[in-house]
Amino acid sequence: MRNLSIDVETYSGADLSKCGVYKYSESPDFEIMLFSYSVDGSPVKTVDIASGERLPEEIIKALTDPLVMKWAFNAQFERVCLSRYLGHWLQPTPWRCTMVWAAYLGLPLSLEGAGAVLGLEKQKLKEGKELIRYFSMPCKPSKTNGQRSRNRPSDAPDKWAQFKAYNARDVETELAIQASLQKFPVPEDEWQNYVLDQKINDRGIHLDMELVREAICCDEQARAELMAAMKTLTKVENPNSVAQMKVWLAEHGLETDTLGKAAVKELLKTAPEQLGQVLTLRQALAKSSVKKYAAMASAVCKDGRARGLLQFYGANRTGRWAGRLIQVQNLPQNHLPDLAEARSLVKSGNYPALDMLYASAPEVLSELIRTAFVPRAGLQFLVADFSAIEARVIAWLAGETWRNEVFASHGKIYEASASQMFHVPIEEITKGSPLRQKGKIAELALGYGGSVGALKAMGALEMGLAEGELRPLVTAWRTANPNIVRLWWAVDKAAMTAVSGRTSADTHGIRFECRSGMLFIILPSGRQLSYVKPRIGENRFGNECVTYEGVGSTKKWERIETYGPKLVENIVQAISRDLLCHAMQLLDSAGFFIVMSVHDEVVLEVASDVSLEAVCRIMDETPSWAKGLLLRADGFM
Repeated sequence: MRNLSIDVETYSGADLSKCGVYKYSESPDFEIMLFSYSVDGSPVKTVDIASGERLPEEIIKALTDPLVMKWAFNAQFERVCLSRYLGHWLQPTPWRCTMVWAAYLGLPLSLEGAGAVLGLEKQKLKEGKELIRYFSMPCKPSKTNGQRSRNRPSDAPDKWAQFKAYNARDVETELAIQASLQKFPVPEDEWQNYVLDQKINDRGIHLDMELVREAICCDEQARAELMAAMKTLTKVENPNSVAQMKVWLAEHGLETDTLGKAAVKELLKTAPEQLGQVLTLRQALAKSSVKKYAAMASAVCKDGRARGLLQFYGANRTGRWAGRLIQVQNLPQNHLPDLAEARSLVKSGNYPALDMLYASAPEVLSELIRTAFVPRAGLQFLVADFSAIEARVIAWLAGETWRNEVFASHGKIYEASASQMFHVPIEEITKGSPLRQKGKIAELALGYGGSVGALKAMGALEMGLAEGELRPLVTAWRTANPNIVRLWWAVDKAAMTAVSGRTSADTHGIRFECRSGMLFIILPSGRQLSYVKPRIGENRFGNECVTYEGVGSTKKWERIETYGPKLVENIVQAISRDLLCHAMQLLDSAGFFIVMSVHDEVVLEVASDVSLEAVCRIMDETPSWAKGLLLRADGFM
C-alpha cells in the first residue's frame, strides 16, 4: 500500500462551523460514523462504524504508517478526527490534502466546486447537506421523533443507505480530482510548507480566557446601553436592524443604500448633529472586531489553546494564508497609551470604571483583542516580520536602483520616495513633514497601478491632501519609478502573449505559460500561480485584456478580468509569501516554536533568554532563488 484515500462522516454536539475541528472532535459525544477509503485507487469501500463494523487492521496500521501517504479533501478534518478516534495523534508528515492541490491550481476550496469546474463524471452528491444535518448534528426533540435529540441509522434506514453512498462518492470525487490534476503536481517544497502549517495549527495558541469572558460581559453591558440610547433617540424597535435604521434615517432626510463601516464614516462627515449622534452609536454597536471574543470562546480547546486558526493556501491567487474562526489575519491594532491599565479593568470586570474612563467601551475592547493571545507559563511571545517586504520585492523585480540603494542603507522608503518625487534633499524630509506624508500615501497606494481612486481609498483626503494634489502625486510617483511602471506593462504584454498564442513568454525573471487550459506564472522560487481557462477578453474600458475564471468579488465562480499591474500585485505578494515560508522553515529547523503567522510576520513562543537579533538574522537569510534581494526583519518581545 502506497496511498490511502479517505473520507469520514462524523457526529458531534459541537457546531463545527463555529468551533473548528479541534474542539469539535473533543466533544464527549464525538464519533466517526462512516469511513470510506480506497487503497491505491482501487474501488471504494465503506466501513459502517455506527452500525458496529470495525476498521480493517491493515487500514489502522496504514493510518499510523509514515510510509503510506494519506489523502483527503481538507485532510486536516480527517487527520484530527481519526487522531481522536484512534486515541493517539497522527502527525501531518504523511498526509496530503486534495483541497490544497485544487487551491494551488486556482480551483474552488470546496469538493463540490472543484469537481464542478473540472467537469468530473462523478460529482459530489448534492443531497449530502441534508443528510449531514439529519445524521451528523443534534436534532430538536419532538413528539413525532419520540423526543430524541439525535437521529441514528435505525431511525431512517433508507436515508442511512444514501449517507453511505454519499460518503463513498466523496472518495470517488477526490480520486477523480487527483487524476485530473496529475499533470500539474504540487512541488514537494509546498507539501513541506503544508506539513509545517499543520504542525502550527496542531500547536495552537494559548488564550487568556479570564480576559475573554470578562470582555464578553463588558461588551454585553456596553451593547445594552448603546441599544437603550439609540431607542431613546430614534424610537426604533430594533436599532441593530439595518433595514429599520435605513428607514428611520430616510424619514429624517438621510438616505443610504448601506450602513457598512465605510458608508457610515462617509455619512458622518455631513450628517446633522442628531443624526450624527445616532450614526456614531450605530458605529459602536456594529463593532465587528469585538465579536472575536465570542469566536475565541467558541474555538478554545480544553487545554486553553485555540487551534485551526490558519488556512493554508486560503488565498489561492497568491498562496498566502487565510484566517479561520478568530480571523487572526485582521486583528485590530492597539494604540492605547495605557493598554495594561485598560486590560486590568476589563479582566477584573470593572465595567463602570471602564465606561467612566474611556469614551467608547467597544473601542477599548477592540484594542485589547491582541492581548487575549498569551504565551505559555514561563515563556514569552517573540514577533518578527519583514520590513517593507512588498516594496523591497517590487524594487528587486523591477530593478529600481535608487529604491534598492535605500533598502541597502537607511531603509527610509517614505522619505526617500518623497525626496525622489519632489527633488528635495532627504535630510529636509522629517517624520512629521507634509512631504513625508505624501511619500507614504504614494508608496502605499500606487505600487500596483493605482491612481487617484487608490489614493482616496487609502485615505489621502483624510490625511489632509487636497483633491487637486492627487493627480500630480500619481504623476510624480510614476516619474520617480520608471522601472516599476515598465514592469507593469512588461508583465501585461507577457501574459497577453502567452494567452493569445497559447505559448510562453518571459520577463523580469518571471515565466508565463499557457497550456492545458491554464495560465501559469512561474515565480523565481519555482512555485507557480494558476489562472483557470484564460482568454483574451474586453475590459470595462473596451480594451483587450486577459480574463480567467475564479472566485470574484461576488464570492461566486465567475470570469474575472486582469491586467499587468494587478498581475504584478499577485506576483509580488506571492514572492513575499514564499520568502515568509522560507523563513518559517529555517526557524522551525532551528527549533523555534511557531504558533502563528499573520501576513508577513511570525509569532514564536520562546524562553526569556532567546535573542531577537538571532531570530531576525535567520529571517534575513535570502533564499538561493532571490539573489540580490535585500531582506530586513524587525521584531519585538
